[in-house]
Amino acid sequence: MKKIISGKVREVYETDGGELIMVTTDRISAFDVILDSTIPDKGKALNQIALYWFGLTKDIVPNHIITDDLSAMPAEGRS
Repeated sequence: MKKIISGKVREVYETDGGELIMVTTDRISAFDVILDSTIPDKGKALNQIALYWFGLTKDIVPNHIITDDLSAMPAEGRS
C-alpha cells in the first residue's frame, strides 16, 4: 500500500485498487504537537464513535464509509 498522508492521529493509505484506507492511531496531540505518549485503544474508541454517528445519519447525509469489517477490506489493509 502507498501511504498518502500521515496526520497527527491518522494515516491514510491507497490500495492497489484505488481505495483509501484511513487508520486511526492511538497517538495524541495538543496544540498541533504530537505527544510522545499514546492512549491505548484510543483509535478503536474513536472509530466506534464515528461508525455509530455515520450509521445513524447515513439516510440523511451520504458518507465515505465502505466497510468496517476487516475481512471485507482489501488484503493489504487487513494487517
